[in-house]
Amino acid sequence: MNEPIEVFTDGACSGNPGPGGWGWAVAPEGEPCGSGGELHTTNQRMELMAVLEALRSLGVGSEAGPITVVSDSTYVVNCFRDGWWVKWQRNGWKNSKKEPVANVDIWQPLVEIVRSGDVSFRWVKGHSGDPMNDLVDALAVEAIPAS
Repeated sequence: MNEPIEVFTDGACSGNPGPGGWGWAVAPEGEPCGSGGELHTTNQRMELMAVLEALRSLGVGSEAGPITVVSDSTYVVNCFRDGWWVKWQRNGWKNSKKEPVANVDIWQPLVEIVRSGDVSFRWVKGHSGDPMNDLVDALAVEAIPAS
């Protein structure tokens, strides 16, 4: 059985919307890690992309053992902790206001990959001196493309 993995994720935007970046890194050493960015995006999309790309890279659903995603995004953590996605899926990816769920193009594959493995979520306060959170924040900021 593979050892448990703790992966930190973060997204950043220069303007919201605006150019944005995402980053992820495995604790405690920060390796492996990854990052990327988009010219026109939102902070929430970048938070989601960080998680999706981390889980894809770590092989969730295949060779990966249990993974804990640590994020400073309540949007991400609360969705999985409180099961928002279950209601969204049941309602045809509509929110409580009967409007289309924002970022459904990322939420759908993210939910699928989370369901395929042993993935849990934990919130960490952003910009509070946690070395891993600071690292992924720096990766996300560095990945913001020049506009």
